[in-house]
Amino acid sequence: MIKFAICDDEPAMVRQLAGYLARYLEEHEVTAYSVSSFSNGRALLEAADGFDVIFLDIQMEEPDGMETARLLRRQGDHSLLIFVTVLMELVFDAFQVEAYDYLTKPLDTVRFARTMDRVLRTLEQRATASIVIRQGSGCEVVPLSDVVYCEVLGRKVYLHKADGTVTGYYDRLEQLERRVDRRFFRCHRSYLVNLDYVRGCQTGQVLLSQGERIPVSRLRERDLTGALLLHMKKRDS
Repeated sequence: MIKFAICDDEPAMVRQLAGYLARYLEEHEVTAYSVSSFSNGRALLEAADGFDVIFLDIQMEEPDGMETARLLRRQGDHSLLIFVTVLMELVFDAFQVEAYDYLTKPLDTVRFARTMDRVLRTLEQRATASIVIRQGSGCEVVPLSDVVYCEVLGRKVYLHKADGTVTGYYDRLEQLERRVDRRFFRCHRSYLVNLDYVRGCQTGQVLLSQGERIPVSRLRERDLTGALLLHMKKRDS
């Protein structure tokens, strides 16, 4: 089930976006989805429904789209944010909230379809990438999208997940680093971080979307910034 949200204070735009979305998903034979609509950012924030994709108007009453996006990220929201706007100059601010894409008004069907093509590919990649870890006589399949960061303590690696749970198992961080994909970055000898959840870096610490902080070694700070920019560029291409 793919959960979409449309947040725009213009009812006509909400209907148009919903129509575009329904036609696209029908053409691509996607049937397991839901669409929720909101007339302002506050209503969207209160819903807290774990949406996969959010179409968000920038020009709205307070909180406007950009501030709504900041608050969503602060809450740990990890949805694909797609801004809908007539103000092209505000698009550059989208990097601050890791926007997935933007659409300009009036909507263009070709541009909308291209964005949705990327959305479906990204959601599929998020759903399928995983690792298998051994725990005693059993094992567990862990989706990489669920892992915020990995920490090694003694002989164990601990996977800190987005839902707040932690899974520990015997392994070396070097071994785990070989098994994960390029969204993970070795920021410290004892830490591996998922760049999808990084919100910044300052004074020797990586700032994460859930509000947590983990260390980054002084020699790796510049590399982390470069890796994060490259990660965002590849994700948006």
